[in-house]
Amino acid sequence: GFKTPFHRPVATAGTAATCHRTNTHLTTPAVRMLLMTSSESVIDVLRSAYLEELETVMNYRTNSIVLEGVRAQEIKESLEADIAEELGHAGELGQRLKQLDANPPGSAAFTAQQESLQPPEDSTDVLAVINGVLDAEDGAISPYQQLVELAQAADDPATVDLAVEILAGEETHRSELRGFRKEYSGD
Repeated sequence: GFKTPFHRPVATAGTAATCHRTNTHLTTPAVRMLLMTSSESVIDVLRSAYLEELETVMNYRTNSIVLEGVRAQEIKESLEADIAEELGHAGELGQRLKQLDANPPGSAAFTAQQESLQPPEDSTDVLAVINGVLDAEDGAISPYQQLVELAQAADDPATVDLAVEILAGEETHRSELRGFRKEYSGD
């Protein structure tokens, strides 16, 4: 668990039994304002991460369709498997936003960010796709690290748990892709 100035230590298992509210009658107006600002920042990062996960799904799907050749098959299968995981992340982030009385953003809020994950001109350029996926994973890891810090500051252990869980998955995927890059760049 982690400690805040307002609680006893809180287990971060994400169960309802381990989560409880801050005693607002014990906090000063300045502390309540800080918590409110932190909560707004948490919502902003959750919304951004939600959109990033959906963009990743779109790019993984496109690259899994576009890549050709025998060497591409393993990467295509990896991307296909990761699509469900990334969609799951988006769903969890959207549900957390609803739990915080906020809505996940719609497509009007979307601005594409993953330039390096666009399909390569050469549909057999597996390494370009691997490098694009690694860039996307690196881009995903930083916001989840930020979300952990913001959620801790906002006294929001449920969001901390969610961010840590997704962060671990992103780091695992990045490690797998680094292995692919070694294998494919050694040819």
